[in-house]
Amino acid sequence: MATIPASALANRNKKHFLGVPAPLGYVAGVGRGATGFTTRSDIGPARDANDVSDDRHAPPAAKRKKKEEEEEDDEDLNDSNYDEFTGYSGSLFSKDPYDKDDAEADAIYESIDKRMDEKRKEYREKRLKVDLEKYRQERPKIQQQFSDLKRNLVTVTEDEWQMIPEVGDSRNRKQRNPRAEKFTPLPDSILSRNMGGESSTTLDPRSGLASMVPGINTPGMLTPTGDLDLRKIGQARNTLMNVKLSQVSDSVAGQTVVDPKGYLTDLQSMIPTYGGDINDIKKARLLLKSVRETNPNHPPAWIASARLEEVTGKIQMARNLIMRGCEMNPQSEDLWLEAARLQPADTAKAVIAQAARHIPTSVRIWIKASDLEDELKAKRRVFRKALEHIPNSVRLWKAAVELENPDDARILLSRAVECCNTSVELWLALARLETYENARKVLNKARESIPTDKQIWTTAAKLEEANGNIHMVEKIIDRALVSLSANGVEINREQWFQEAIEAEKSNAVHCCQAIIKAIIGVGVEDEDRKQTWIDDADNCAKEGAYECARAVYAHALQEFPSKKSIWLRAAYFEKNHGTRESLETLLQKAVAHCPKSEILWLMGAKSKWLAGDANPNSEDIWLAAVKLESENKEYERARRLLAKARASAPTPRVMMKSAKLEWALSKLDAALGLLEEAVKVFPDYPRLWMMKGQIEEQQKKLDAAAETYSLALKKCPISIPLWLLLAKLEETRGALTKARSVLERGRLRNPKTPLLWLAAIRIEIRAGLKDMANTLMARALQECPTAGELWAEAIFLESRPQRKTKSVDALKKCEHDPHVLLAVSKLFWSEHKIQKCRDWFNRTVKIDADLGDAWAYFYKFEQQHGTEAQQEDVLQRCIAAEPKHGEEWCKVSKNIANWCYKVQDILLAVAKELKCPN
Repeated sequence: MATIPASALANRNKKHFLGVPAPLGYVAGVGRGATGFTTRSDIGPARDANDVSDDRHAPPAAKRKKKEEEEEDDEDLNDSNYDEFTGYSGSLFSKDPYDKDDAEADAIYESIDKRMDEKRKEYREKRLKVDLEKYRQERPKIQQQFSDLKRNLVTVTEDEWQMIPEVGDSRNRKQRNPRAEKFTPLPDSILSRNMGGESSTTLDPRSGLASMVPGINTPGMLTPTGDLDLRKIGQARNTLMNVKLSQVSDSVAGQTVVDPKGYLTDLQSMIPTYGGDINDIKKARLLLKSVRETNPNHPPAWIASARLEEVTGKIQMARNLIMRGCEMNPQSEDLWLEAARLQPADTAKAVIAQAARHIPTSVRIWIKASDLEDELKAKRRVFRKALEHIPNSVRLWKAAVELENPDDARILLSRAVECCNTSVELWLALARLETYENARKVLNKARESIPTDKQIWTTAAKLEEANGNIHMVEKIIDRALVSLSANGVEINREQWFQEAIEAEKSNAVHCCQAIIKAIIGVGVEDEDRKQTWIDDADNCAKEGAYECARAVYAHALQEFPSKKSIWLRAAYFEKNHGTRESLETLLQKAVAHCPKSEILWLMGAKSKWLAGDANPNSEDIWLAAVKLESENKEYERARRLLAKARASAPTPRVMMKSAKLEWALSKLDAALGLLEEAVKVFPDYPRLWMMKGQIEEQQKKLDAAAETYSLALKKCPISIPLWLLLAKLEETRGALTKARSVLERGRLRNPKTPLLWLAAIRIEIRAGLKDMANTLMARALQECPTAGELWAEAIFLESRPQRKTKSVDALKKCEHDPHVLLAVSKLFWSEHKIQKCRDWFNRTVKIDADLGDAWAYFYKFEQQHGTEAQQEDVLQRCIAAEPKHGEEWCKVSKNIANWCYKVQDILLAVAKELKCPN
């Protein structure tokens, strides 16, 4: 073995970097963590200032991170970001940990900032609103500048709109209309070619039409050098088609397979009607085939297979399958019916005849056989044949009877009830066709055959009533309940009530009353009788069975003759659904049983009937009698009645009515005398003071009226109308400051009263001080934030562009207030939104039907934009509602000159005085 020289071994063990100069920045020992350090004896750092930093050997990511932090610190803490008042723009302590104390301090500072911001919020929002309004006034939007012009666009017709030219378009409308017919002139070359009347049968290959014929000027094909004969091309195409059709039209046996004439027409029938996946059809076929082969006696499998082929358009295959199924299952009526459906009409008859031979007891098969016949005689023959096989089928008997005339039908029904003696319908049908005597016998036999059916009994009762035997009706119903109970039939109260309602609908009034009388107490506890019977009457009224409801009330009043609530309900029922005579008859009985009931006497008085000695000291009775005499213009008798009333029942209302009658008859001095006497006896009744002051105003005694109102306010400081009357009087006298003072005192005595605020706002508006009115409105809404009267006024205090926003705010605060809804209706009216306005008016009168102003504005609106039918509808609904409140409404209704006005007269007068909103 050769030996290795020592020099070679030395070179092998020598490291490759030995003898090589150290790289730039190399520090010995840095790789293993040996670095310089400082001791106490050293004055300065152990490393020279010119030494390379340890970061030279740090990982690149750490170097980048440190460099970014230094740059960020430099940006935040350099001189350019320093201010002598606020310091550096960055955070000096961003690197310090964020502990619990820091979080608590931040929360405290944040709460302080939030509190300070809330203090400035109101001022800031107000300042922002003022600046925004000022900006809008100086620079209004385009839509605000042209809003009035846009509203006038509703009068532009469609033709005028179409005639408006486009910008920069000087052409006339006919040239710009895309729907106008356009004509394109032919080229001169075509005109010169055809002017002589000659016809061309060739095509010039140089023309553009040559490219439309296959094989002409096509690269790779033979291009003719001369003109192409189009006539020969057409003849060659027809010859080729005839040859192809001849080849397929006759087979070897000479039988025609394809009809050349109907070839194209027959192609339409080859269009598949099923749009699903063909693979699904194949899978379904295989599955159904497997089912048929596994269980051939399963009819649904055959039906499903046939319907699958029918859906895919293979009707003949479907017929073949269903017939095979019928052969395998001749006793399945579903298969035979499906086969008849799939077959044509002629073949279907044969199929259904075969089915009838196999299943002669199938009702459905015979009915299908009848449906397939066209002639009435054939249908009858089929049913008679069917009844020979199935004589106990009610369905077949009914179908057969429907095809016969009345005489033959009666004969058939006589046989039918013998075969089907448990069919109520057949017995009742036979009874309807018989005479009265025979019908009674038929129904007696029916009761013997079917003793558990109530309908036979009620039919017998109706039969007796129809023939005038009223006394038998109640006996039959009573016997019915006894017989049915004896045969174990449960007497169901609701079902018998339904029978009574049906009897009333068939005009058997006595029958329904007898049923109600017999059944009304069944299953009702003694303590629940009153409420249960009231509910029964209400339910009958809802069903429109008014006679049933009367019968319920009659029985209830017979059991509870002294119950005023039942008499009242019965009276209101007669008022709504009865006649005047029936109401008066009922009220006569009512006051006889309840002579101390004032409201019953009052209703009697309104119905022109009054028993004066029933309750002589009743204020309502006296006033009802006075009203009756006044309406009949018997004023002297009304005066005598009022004099007697003041002697026997001297109440404030009697005194007020006495004075009002004298005032209405223009006896002002007599009215004032009565009022002066009345206010001494009843000083705390404000309406007496109001009438006295108004009469003095009418006499032009303004100082006396002011004194009356002032004295009245000392006695009745919480009467809002008195404060309003005094303020209006001062304004009329020109003392605007006094009027303001009166309303201010009124608000102090009656805080949070919207009407006093509204009166103060309107005084400023009438004085032309709109800014003052806006200030008062803001204070009023702050004190009464849910007052609909104030919000309604605030909407129209705003400028037109701001009204919609204000109405939204009003609806948020008072969503169901009728005054706000009325204001929104008027807003839509001013914007000519007719349907929306009508809808909102309907909402308003539905929310509060007693607000007369809403009805008046609604009627005024319909007078302008509605039809006569719509106007009449509003008028009738207003009369039915009898409204009594509303500012504009009361101005007319409370005017003494209109004291005889009815609701219709007041509505017309108020609507005439109203102005359209703008």
